[in-house]
Amino acid sequence: MHGDSQEAALTLAEEYCRERGEKLTPIRRKVLELLLNSGRATKAYSLLDEMRQIHPGSAPPTVYRALDFLLSAGLVHRIESINAFTVCHDLTQCQHGILVVCQQCGTVTELHQPKLRQALVAQIEDAGYRLASDEIELKGLCAACQAAEAAATAAAGSAASVAAAR
Repeated sequence: MHGDSQEAALTLAEEYCRERGEKLTPIRRKVLELLLNSGRATKAYSLLDEMRQIHPGSAPPTVYRALDFLLSAGLVHRIESINAFTVCHDLTQCQHGILVVCQQCGTVTELHQPKLRQALVAQIEDAGYRLASDEIELKGLCAACQAAEAAATAAAGSAASVAAAR
């Protein structure tokens, strides 16, 4: 996220918290900022490493408490499948859509298709299950990782052809 839009997102998050009677403390704000900078799902210990560069005394509970707050406020999502966190794309209007997670790079896309979500939840319930959380995650490979994989496969294939021709 670019500087101006990131600052606007942080200001929006602060106002949202204030409206809820809560405070986006400097630590919470910094964790949210780090997630905004990342642009993808980030593990808590990676956030901790980044926090320690800014605040050398940061400990795991500091980051986890900030993440717990951001989760409860609906500002971030926990990506269970890769045990990481990402900023909610709608920031203060989180609709709990369907999260598509790239298993290669951690990029997360939120799909806001209420009818699709309702149909999926209905099928799950018809099968006798109850969702453990509001989040629905699908695992996949993003377009950039698919392209990189295809390029690597093509390069390997042409290298094999050159070797076979010798």
